[in-house]
Amino acid sequence: MTESTKGTRITELGRVAVPVSDQDRALDFYIGTLGFEKRADVPFGDGDGHRWIEVAPVGGAAAISLVLPMEGRSPGVETGIILTSEDIDADHAALLARGVDADAEVMRWGAPVPPMFSFRDPDGNKFMIVQ
Repeated sequence: MTESTKGTRITELGRVAVPVSDQDRALDFYIGTLGFEKRADVPFGDGDGHRWIEVAPVGGAAAISLVLPMEGRSPGVETGIILTSEDIDADHAALLARGVDADAEVMRWGAPVPPMFSFRDPDGNKFMIVQ
């Protein structure tokens, strides 16, 4: 097998696209409510108002791209994104106090499954947080 047929040159998970209906509202939520940092917010395309927006947990490697939905698609998806918390109970309480649509309780199944809960952004996109 030659080097080119063994695999790819993929090095990391860089970003995941999450569809949102209003990019400004999404920015307010991800930055103001979740405490993420904005890494990019630039226009692109044919001057039709599209923006490439990336947010991420402060110091995190991967980012979330807040994109307008493609034609025929809508926001409110099961993202499959799992975020990590250093203190699941404190983050759960903080998000509930900020009015975030989050599970009422932190789920605890015992080792080796970590404590976790789900929350939804203003468009209904679902995320999970684990400790």
